[in-house]
Amino acid sequence: MTKETKRQLSYDKLQYVAGILKTIAHPVKLEILEILETEESLSVTAICDKIESECEISMLSHHLSKMKDNGILVSCKKGKQVFYSIANKQLLSLFDCMENCDLTNTKQG
Repeated sequence: MTKETKRQLSYDKLQYVAGILKTIAHPVKLEILEILETEESLSVTAICDKIESECEISMLSHHLSKMKDNGILVSCKKGKQVFYSIANKQLLSLFDCMENCDLTNTKQG
């Protein structure tokens, strides 16, 4: 006997979510989302200044571009600078899940 889940996600929705998770599956990308959570929009330089890990503008720009291409971020060009913000703030609920799930007790290979 199988137990039914409370959620009814279609295969298309599961594919979409998997794509989002794949796109943000990097510590710097998660940190970018945390930074942008409290800001309306930030330039690449401002994001780089706020990142705790070592930051290279070229690598950060690559991460931001991938996140934008996959619909996670939106950008606005003002003069020579590009400003980024989160496309859909509901994505940030993933951080609540990560914080509430005890992932520290899982064994890693």
